[in-house]
Amino acid sequence: MILILLGPPGAGKGTQAKILMDRLGIVQISTGDILRDAVRKGTPLGLKAKDYMDRGDLVPDEVMIGIIEERVGQKDCERGFLLDGFPRTIPQAEALDALFAKTGKAIDAVVTLTAKEEELVKRLLSRAEAEGRSDDNPESIRTRLQVFREKTQPLIDYYRSRGKLVEVDGLGTVEEVAERIKEALGN
Repeated sequence: MILILLGPPGAGKGTQAKILMDRLGIVQISTGDILRDAVRKGTPLGLKAKDYMDRGDLVPDEVMIGIIEERVGQKDCERGFLLDGFPRTIPQAEALDALFAKTGKAIDAVVTLTAKEEELVKRLLSRAEAEGRSDDNPESIRTRLQVFREKTQPLIDYYRSRGKLVEVDGLGTVEEVAERIKEALGN
């Protein structure tokens, strides 16, 4: 099973990703992790990415897609995987679709966790207090939620129009949300 997990900050993506990985026996592919791994291993694409990162530039989509292609071709991805942090834009989604068409893979579902903004702010402020996270303050939280709305809503619409989107209410206990995802995926 190939899944993409989307949702605003504080919606519980990280928690639910772990549950999905365990339940489905798939691996989580965090683009940040695979990018750092490619750089550490000194792969040709990793070295290209390092040049951009060293300059403080974003790694171009074509380099990221290449790194993702390398990663999803590894043995531990044969049963499936969960993409976390990619795609973030429609051009990235289109490039991912082209990659999967070339390799004979297909996205089974894009799970998006939904929640009211006021609840997300409460969750993130609570997390900040519990974990001592200075990046979770009211101003930065509102900014991150605004960026999510502006950047990710078109991506949600993109997958909805392709019949891949599964919307799940992200409010409730961890177990309740996990059960909703399970039901939505038909597992």
